[in-house]
Amino acid sequence: MPSAKNRSVEIVIRYVFVPLVLVGGGGAIVALSPVSKPAVAGVVLAAILVSFVAEWAVPFDLAWNRPRGDRMRDAAHAIVNESSTAIGVLAVPAVVSAVPNLVSWPDGVPFVIQVVSAAVVLDVGITVAHWWSHRKDLLWRFHAVHHSVTRMYGFNGLVKHPVHQAVETTAGMLPLVLLGVPGDVAAAVAGLVVMQLLLQHSNVDYRVGKLGRWLALNEGHRLHHVARVPDGDVNFGLFLLVWDRILGTFADPTGRSVEAHELGLAGRPRYPVGYVDQLREPFRQRARIYHLDA
Repeated sequence: MPSAKNRSVEIVIRYVFVPLVLVGGGGAIVALSPVSKPAVAGVVLAAILVSFVAEWAVPFDLAWNRPRGDRMRDAAHAIVNESSTAIGVLAVPAVVSAVPNLVSWPDGVPFVIQVVSAAVVLDVGITVAHWWSHRKDLLWRFHAVHHSVTRMYGFNGLVKHPVHQAVETTAGMLPLVLLGVPGDVAAAVAGLVVMQLLLQHSNVDYRVGKLGRWLALNEGHRLHHVARVPDGDVNFGLFLLVWDRILGTFADPTGRSVEAHELGLAGRPRYPVGYVDQLREPFRQRARIYHLDA
């Protein structure tokens, strides 16, 4: 039996983890992005460390803490994809200056409002691209890399084929570029995306109450990773589940659970695990990859 002290620590983590990462870490990113981009990266790294500690202390599924030959692969995905994101953020000012803006960015309003507004616009674009990727085979071939994971933990959010990463990034950022988004706002949003992916795929058994029906956190996103057809074709939102309600793809996570054997790809139990093999897989001419809308 756990001691009273350990039980108290578990309770604190369950109820404090999300506010700490979402409000504390997110607030630090918003405050630091106009000042120091390396400091933003430091906040993200700190959040990753906190996430890993919390996953070991209060796991949703203890089995998901055990590597399955995927740790180095996931690290490779994270390094490649986040490096490309960093390069993209640095290029935002040059791209914005070269593209005609539809309207003038409201840079006179408080910075935090600019960041939140940009995050909402980005969320719409990425959600639509994500939803479309489950319906078009060409896009699904690349997106399937993300759904091939067989355990849910913080790094899973960064497991993406670079081609699909580019598709989602373009869908989210193009509207912002056309609106003339400043580089500091783009940097803040990029940092918030990483924080959100950590929360969304986290193996922490945290509690958010009714917010879990509106925020795209792990409780709802686990349902999205169910391999059964078409049960997993739900909850596509990155930050919010509002867009899923509009699309008719919202699944209420209240009182629902997901077990380890339910994750993965329908029809592809032996999907490649290695990083290089996963990069190659979408280009191979072989049996169709069955997606959740099949």
